[in-house]
Amino acid sequence: MEKREQLYEGKAKKVFKTDDENLYLVQYKDDATAFNGLKKGTIQGKGVINNKVTNFLMQMLEAKGIPTHYVQQLSDRETLVKKVEIIPVEVVVRNIAAGGLAKRMGLPEGTPMASTVLEYSYKNDQLGDPMINETHVYAMGLATPEEMKAIQSYALQINDILREYLKEADIDLIDFKLEFGRTSDGTVILADEISPDTCRFWDSTTGEKLDKDRFRRDLGNAEGAYQEVMKRLMGE
Repeated sequence: MEKREQLYEGKAKKVFKTDDENLYLVQYKDDATAFNGLKKGTIQGKGVINNKVTNFLMQMLEAKGIPTHYVQQLSDRETLVKKVEIIPVEVVVRNIAAGGLAKRMGLPEGTPMASTVLEYSYKNDQLGDPMINETHVYAMGLATPEEMKAIQSYALQINDILREYLKEADIDLIDFKLEFGRTSDGTVILADEISPDTCRFWDSTTGEKLDKDRFRRDLGNAEGAYQEVMKRLMGE
């Protein structure tokens, strides 16, 4: 597979064209950002961990009937994925109050939610990814009602599958961000990544944070937390 021109560089990944017009190559970086890019730094080795953890979880989700963009891991940092048009609606799935939700609602961090919360943001770095609701989505033509129905259904299924799986690794899934894309025939599939960058993982026993909050909140040893997640999930 030949890597061609770079299409995009985000906060955590670069995306390249390949010699197959239906496939892209994603390359994971060690760069870390928080607060919409206001805080910048590096978490040594996180690109390798996020690549491996994402691919591992996506293959597991595929086996349970969730369509994803994953095709093949090419190296420690590079993965081949299906070409999709990203739907500019980020989905945050919340099981326990933390971060922005705890702040907005005045809830103590760690408060379990009586039911799963789905939140939507308009994927736009310039605007700081503002929160939106379904009526915004339709008014702005970001996705169709059919697409949003698929996104909601997949998000809740993914949450159930991951929560159950992570519990066995003694990890609580507090909340996480998902992105979806459209394939050339209009099918909605899971894209982007599922990693300690995009999920809040807490140790089920101690409540220790095993995710990007260690960088975001200057808690120290972010590298160790990312490695711990990979070790518990994949034995690496």
